[in-house]
Amino acid sequence: MAATAPAPTRPASQFTLALFDLVEGARASHLWARLGWQDIRRHYRRSLLGPFWITISMGVLVAVLGTLYGGLFGVDMAVYVPYLTLGWVVWTLVSGCITDGCSAFVSAGNIIQQARLPLSVHVYRGIWRNLITFLHNAVIVIVVAVLFAIWPGWVGLLAIPGLVLLCLNGVWVGIVLGIFATRFRDVPPIIASVVRIAFFVTPIIWMPELLPQRAVLPLSFNPFYHALEVVRAPLLGEVPGATSWLAMIGFTLAGALATLAMYVRFRWRIAYWL
Repeated sequence: MAATAPAPTRPASQFTLALFDLVEGARASHLWARLGWQDIRRHYRRSLLGPFWITISMGVLVAVLGTLYGGLFGVDMAVYVPYLTLGWVVWTLVSGCITDGCSAFVSAGNIIQQARLPLSVHVYRGIWRNLITFLHNAVIVIVVAVLFAIWPGWVGLLAIPGLVLLCLNGVWVGIVLGIFATRFRDVPPIIASVVRIAFFVTPIIWMPELLPQRAVLPLSFNPFYHALEVVRAPLLGEVPGATSWLAMIGFTLAGALATLAMYVRFRWRIAYWL
């Protein structure tokens, strides 16, 4: 009796492949964690203090700007310096995830063309690299908290879900910008300019209390403000407003759905655009 030929397998849909890529990329934490740490070590190779130069430079920056702008704005140093420190540290994480997202696939072009790995690994790698920088800068936050006797209490634990929301948004932003920047190489300088403008219109070196009353409403439409508040406010002992929580959750859900649709369509083209 003749052997029966195996039935041909139906190729997986692009949706299934894209979803599999995202899940398997997240599960490969041993890979993107090691790659992210190597990026940090490579950047500070042959340096005496290594990654702690990040901490030193951040500490000097906060000390100088805290003294200068605190005096200009006429704000109590015990209030302004912790506000500035946390704002700048969280902003470094947010802006780093955005700008690194633009180069997520381009900088890993050799790996993508030579190894069969989930493309999302390179996005997770960038998020982890910026988290390492954030943890180094957190040393400055601790020093400032000790100097100005700041203890957020149990409210400070709300910074953890805020940080998780930041990272989740960093993933979909990194995928979207990574795809666009791979296809159009003008995207990174455009995004860098947008991030610089966003820095000045977001309350980092200035406080919303210093604005006229009529200017507070437009601030509610600034997504970067909500991204900062869900982490900064708890560490200052304040509960973030419901608007900030809802905005961040909304950004996460809407961004994830839109990104998945985009990833399904363009994921397979990334290697050809490199």
